[in-house]
Order: sequence, then C-alpha cells, then structure tokens
Amino acid sequence: MKQQPLTILRLGDVKSRTGLSRSTIYQRISEGRFPKSISLEGRCVGWIESEITEWLHERVEASRGGYQVEN
Repeated sequence: MKQQPLTILRLGDVKSRTGLSRSTIYQRISEGRFPKSISLEGRCVGWIESEITEWLHERVEASRGGYQVEN
C-alpha cells in the first residue's frame, strides 16, 4: 500500500486557513477540539494538512446541518 505524501503546515498557514488566532488554536488543542501539532525538531512544530482540512470540513458540516463538502 502506497502512502500519500504528507504536507506539513506551519502555524501561520494554519491560522490563515482556519481564521483562528494562535491562542485559540492552542486552547482548542488542549480541549481536544483541534488537531494536535507534531514536533518537527526542537521547538519547531507543524500540523498535518489533511487533518486541518478534515477539521475544516467537519466545522462546515456541523454549521450547515449536514452539508457535505466535496474533496
């Protein structure tokens, strides 16, 4: 089974895509309501793009009462 390549997003990209602030992102992570970041090296972290995209689709679906977003 061939694995799909991963794209890692840095905080600025996650903020831009979600419209959330840094503090809100980290607050929601601590509440278990947002994808966790992964450690890249030292203090450098990132997020897996597909997890952020899935989270966004879930938000749209929840806010639109079952609206399905095409991938």
